[in-house]
Amino acid sequence: MSQLGSSPVAPLAIEVRGLHFHYDTSDGQIHDIQFTVASGQCAALVGPNGAGKSTVLLHFNGILPESFNGMDPTVFIHGQPVGPKTLDAVRRHVGLLFQDPDDQLFCSTVFEDVAFGPAQFGLTKPQIAERVSESLAAVGLAGFEKRSPHRLSGGEKRRVCLAGVLACRPSILALDEPTNGLDPRGRRELIALLRNLPATKIIATHDLDLVVQICSHTILLDAGGVVAQGPTAEILGNEPLMLTHGLEMPAALRSA
Repeated sequence: MSQLGSSPVAPLAIEVRGLHFHYDTSDGQIHDIQFTVASGQCAALVGPNGAGKSTVLLHFNGILPESFNGMDPTVFIHGQPVGPKTLDAVRRHVGLLFQDPDDQLFCSTVFEDVAFGPAQFGLTKPQIAERVSESLAAVGLAGFEKRSPHRLSGGEKRRVCLAGVLACRPSILALDEPTNGLDPRGRRELIALLRNLPATKIIATHDLDLVVQICSHTILLDAGGVVAQGPTAEILGNEPLMLTHGLEMPAALRSA
């Protein structure tokens, strides 16, 4: 029962409860990962190379099958546990942008790649075409429908992948290094786009200036575990903490 005068608490979009995972090799292990992301929040996963950022993201829509090992669920999307019986529903909510665009592009035209997700939802051809058009326009690639994605620049490929994610209209965007490969103008346009999207966003990135600009909350990973989390300015503005974990304070906070 809420008290008079208390602020309403936003429902959780993502909840991670003691997530453990390791690949067959010793690389990429994560252990006892715990954090939450509220609906509508923009949160960042930061840390040095090999900290486990991408591995964590891959659990949000069940891409890593090893996570289904009969143990109690550890990842929840809008309160729903991620598991074999919930994958279809969860993947409608979570749009994942891979770090390498070539892992996400597999069709012969941009239109087909962006349309692939909506087509799985049983939409009509006009509805699919509308979503493709809207999504490409949103990422600045209107008119690219007939182009081959494999002949595009790295930055253009990344934007086609993002258009494919947006075309599915997910409530949560899980983005792995979204500004990687973008020129300064493309980066500015992407940041403006992400800032205006109403979806919950969790961004794994080395682009700490991006984090300062759009992420209210930051989770710092190192050696597969969470070492700090909290308001972005507090985490990224703590120079001893950043240096200890192989990072540097972003310029925007250094001059603040």
